[in-house]
Amino acid sequence: MALIGAGAVVLDGQVCRPGWLETSGDRIQACGAGPPPRPPDSDFPECTVAPGFIDMHVHGGGGAAYTDPRGIAEAAGFHLRHGTTTTLASLVTTSPPELIAGVRALAEATRRGVVAGIHLEGPWLARARCGAHDPDQLRAPDPAEIDAVLASGGAAIRMVTLAPELPGADDAIRRFLDAGVVVAVGHTDATYDQTRRAIDAGATVATHLCNAMPPLHHREPGPVLALLQDPRVTLELIADGVHVHPAVLAAVMGAAGPGRVSLITDAIAAAGCGDGAYRLGAMPIDVVSGVARVRGTSAIAGSTATMDRVFRSVAALAGLADAVRMAATTPARALGLDKVGELRAGYAADLVVLDADLRATAVMARGDWAA
Repeated sequence: MALIGAGAVVLDGQVCRPGWLETSGDRIQACGAGPPPRPPDSDFPECTVAPGFIDMHVHGGGGAAYTDPRGIAEAAGFHLRHGTTTTLASLVTTSPPELIAGVRALAEATRRGVVAGIHLEGPWLARARCGAHDPDQLRAPDPAEIDAVLASGGAAIRMVTLAPELPGADDAIRRFLDAGVVVAVGHTDATYDQTRRAIDAGATVATHLCNAMPPLHHREPGPVLALLQDPRVTLELIADGVHVHPAVLAAVMGAAGPGRVSLITDAIAAAGCGDGAYRLGAMPIDVVSGVARVRGTSAIAGSTATMDRVFRSVAALAGLADAVRMAATTPARALGLDKVGELRAGYAADLVVLDADLRATAVMARGDWAA
């Protein structure tokens, strides 16, 4: 048993000043507002304790990538130190054999508890909206390939991003849903009506809304409006100050509410490192002034952000309690994850301690303080 006290604790959507929680093993035993019931084992009087962040879209960090089996633990450990206690490791577009190999490596990492599962961002994406994905490896969904991927990853595959206008996408959506995989719409050139059909078929997530899809137009609203206006859809947003203008962030959050917005990093291996040359899958990436782009182009290639950084940005716009919902509670529900994303009795003892500037100063994952 360990008792934690803090100047503020975010409980049940409320910022309690002060607050406390007690852990037992890997679970929260009890929590409450006000002073701790006895002298705490760990006391953070000038800090805020929030649920551990859940990043449902991240490719790497700390110089390591989830496409490299040798770097999986290193990338997850880097983001853990920035408050991410639940990671959905994202794979980019690659060849069929490399895709299967990547899925197998991450499935093993999921079984070991290093990550919480796999997000397949491609290869079933629109060439016109490929972003930082290798356009030569993009392809339409193939039933045999999907079956091979599902057989290799099993329950570790949590989410897949696809472009619903591609041939075979309708069948792919059904196959993934039948396997218990969340389907996201992204890297797409779909029309408004095509996007609506995908949502009606069961797609429930918008992959980094606004990015890698046609902009909203008053005569051709496209996927942005279809995804934004449907209450069944959770909207990923990259609040790194690069991908989406703060005014757009505020507008989306105001229209959809914190219960439908999930903050993500879309971070690549360069997160936490300096400017320089990197790779995202097969694509060469240059990071200049902290912004990653495909070499020789203006295409943004993921981010160099961490979850505590995007959390700070959104907390300044929406307030602390709503930022917690978007960084933890909403992504947990979007992915169907049980007993994470909130500080409640019986939930996983996953938490982040934030200083007065909302920087992660201590992190607990499954009841253990991270090094």
